[in-house]
Amino acid sequence: MVKRCAGRVGMSAGSFAGHTLRAGFVTSAARAGEPERRIMRQTGHKSIEMVLRYIRRANVFSDNAELALGL
Repeated sequence: MVKRCAGRVGMSAGSFAGHTLRAGFVTSAARAGEPERRIMRQTGHKSIEMVLRYIRRANVFSDNAELALGL
């Protein structure tokens, strides 16, 4: 369903899946300051390590030295 909807709006359907929504939720919730345990209750993740992997990936773009350089 996600692939079909992406294709309908002109996006590459191959770049999206149901997992995309789950990963996006984890990233957005973490950026909003939600605690990991609360995110896990929503997503069904069983290990905090997996949730932290998503959060670390998201922080690569928002918490880096480049920002201080104004690039």
